[in-house]
Amino acid sequence: MSLIATTLQVVTMMPAAADDFGRWFSNPVITNNLLDATLETIYMSFWSGFFSILLGLPIGLLLVATAPAGLLSASKVARVVYSVLGLIVNVGRSLPFVILMISIIPFTRLLVGTSLGWKAAVVPLTLAAAPFFARLVESNVQGVESGKLEAAKMAGASNWQIMLGVQVREALPSLIQSITVTLISLIGYGAMAGTLGTGGLGALAMNYGYTRFMGDVMLIVVIDILLIVVIVQWVGDMLSRLVDHR
Repeated sequence: MSLIATTLQVVTMMPAAADDFGRWFSNPVITNNLLDATLETIYMSFWSGFFSILLGLPIGLLLVATAPAGLLSASKVARVVYSVLGLIVNVGRSLPFVILMISIIPFTRLLVGTSLGWKAAVVPLTLAAAPFFARLVESNVQGVESGKLEAAKMAGASNWQIMLGVQVREALPSLIQSITVTLISLIGYGAMAGTLGTGGLGALAMNYGYTRFMGDVMLIVVIDILLIVVIVQWVGDMLSRLVDHR
């Protein structure tokens, strides 16, 4: 919403000279940089989403399994695991993204060798999105009917078989929707990260659309981001319907 508001502000502040309007949609900044910026945004969103799912899915499943009424609650270490994971997730979700991104710059440099560019943005984006996705997974899996779990137990299934074969399978449509929400959030975070030197559409909007008052650049960037979000949401909805066996 803030990006759209900034666009309207910039467009309003631009002079109405004919030569200004003549360069709209033929601006060399757009023709030379828009494709690269779009690809950088897609890359950072995809890879951070991939690693967020890789980290968040097992954490969310463990939160459900080690909860007081979970599959592994009988284990002596279950309560400790649940408390530690819950603390990590809560702390990770509470940190503002910009503060997180700045505070882990040394860690980012250690992993990717630089704090600039879309590859560097993947590290803070992953750390910001993984706890968020873990909570979504926890909520999705907890929504599975207890009767199906009891039926699997009576059939002799192990805890891990129940977790992966019943809980994940039954919650798959909701999990796909959660992945979609996470990816869309990462697109927004990625645009925010662009203002701190990570590239992408956020950097293009900040460096040219806002700083240099190029309203056409800002408008095109907003439309580009909206199109990416619409496509991601459409694909997520389609996949969710395909795996929904109810």
